[in-house]
Amino acid sequence: MTDAPTNAAPTRRPTLTQPTGPAHTRIYAYGAARGENAVPNDDLVGPIDSSDEWIRQRTGIVTRSRADKQTTAIDLAADAAAEAIARSGVDASQVDAVIVATISNPKQTPSVSAIVADRVGANPAAAYDVNAACAGFAYGVAQADALIRAGAAHYAVVVGTEKLSDVVDPTDRSISFLLGDGAGAVVIGPSDFPGIGPTVWGSDGSKADAVGMNHTLVEFRDGEAPWPTLRQEGPTVFRWAVWEMVKVARQALEEAGVQPEDLAAFVPHQANMRIIDEFAKQLKLPDTVVIGRDIETTGNTSAASIPLATHRLLAEHPELSGGLALQIGFGAGLVFGAQVVVLP
Repeated sequence: MTDAPTNAAPTRRPTLTQPTGPAHTRIYAYGAARGENAVPNDDLVGPIDSSDEWIRQRTGIVTRSRADKQTTAIDLAADAAAEAIARSGVDASQVDAVIVATISNPKQTPSVSAIVADRVGANPAAAYDVNAACAGFAYGVAQADALIRAGAAHYAVVVGTEKLSDVVDPTDRSISFLLGDGAGAVVIGPSDFPGIGPTVWGSDGSKADAVGMNHTLVEFRDGEAPWPTLRQEGPTVFRWAVWEMVKVARQALEEAGVQPEDLAAFVPHQANMRIIDEFAKQLKLPDTVVIGRDIETTGNTSAASIPLATHRLLAEHPELSGGLALQIGFGAGLVFGAQVVVLP
């Protein structure tokens, strides 16, 4: 090995240009789409040997939205995104990033997001899907906020969409009666003030078996298992959601620099009415905080549940516009994500 000559010319390389974006972002508008059919508890109780009263007491669900057979998670996502764009005042051609959170893409590929971007007129926006189950929407909001502030996008559409009726086993007592179909979307763009607080997110893969699919597509293909459907260990998920996720919610408030009494609304993942009620109790939310409760007539729509609940909240309480909302998603993975946002 020889030493490099001391008279060699210094290495020169061009300086890369790195984009920068606005200091702040905010949510401009929400859009929503729900499955075409309201399915009451009585339609589901036979195969699980249960009753309308049992389901209401355990979950707070009276009916759930389920889509027609031919309707896909892509269709629901496109409808929700189109409404959000129309209400935002942003032209679809200005949207240069589309992020879709879902666990129910009818195909492994192509992505839901690329098809949605084209349908709503945002082609050729960057587009990708996020698989973070019930935390997917919060993950998407975190990413859109970061992309815009970094200068990688100007306006982004974030969608949570699910057609969970495609992965339901009617005889399963752990989760089948909880699930619904729908999509919720937001448009996110630059802001003169902080409209999206720091995101607290993470995962615990050691509890991966607590909720998720019971079989793989390969097992189904090879005839080794029936069509994969969702299952959960109810008590495990309940304890984790109530005790561990409250810590995450408190941390999101702390990092945003706000107190519970500063909130106008609390919008948790619509997992179960008992979880929502216990969550609010543990957070010691004052009576002035309006709690998003969409589960009674929509059901648990995983990645779609937070934007759907917020869409309904703003429709029923327009006076909350401009106020602060704490949103938190948590589910299969196990994964979680929370942030405080300014309601449009």
